[in-house]
Amino acid sequence: MSIPFNLLPAGKTLGIGCDLVEISRISDAHNRHGQHFIDKIFSGEEQKYCMKQNNPYPSLAARFAAKEAISKAFTVGIGEHLGWKSISITNGERNQPIVQLDANAQSLLKKLGGQNVHISLSHTDTTAMAFAVVTQ
Repeated sequence: MSIPFNLLPAGKTLGIGCDLVEISRISDAHNRHGQHFIDKIFSGEEQKYCMKQNNPYPSLAARFAAKEAISKAFTVGIGEHLGWKSISITNGERNQPIVQLDANAQSLLKKLGGQNVHISLSHTDTTAMAFAVVTQ
């Protein structure tokens, strides 16, 4: 049985980024700062997806790591040029992670000469990671 899928667009690699996050760090921040922390970091769509999980923290931590990894691939970090909610990780038809960028992040991507941002997420019981690639 074959599974149809779309191949990723080929292109020159312009940037890569990787990040690891202890899941307890996200849980602790949520417990300390409440919904304010969640609203500051995660889009509504990210919140909806993660909070429907039995344990939302691995998914939240993976998305937190994704934002950090993408900001590293953009070579700017989170701050003046790129905000937490400039990047949102949604899910595609096969539940694969899809990077959504706001207008500011899209503009930065174009300045870098990039067209696509690819992301891979993973987690264990204690750690979440993300790997991002910006391509032309």
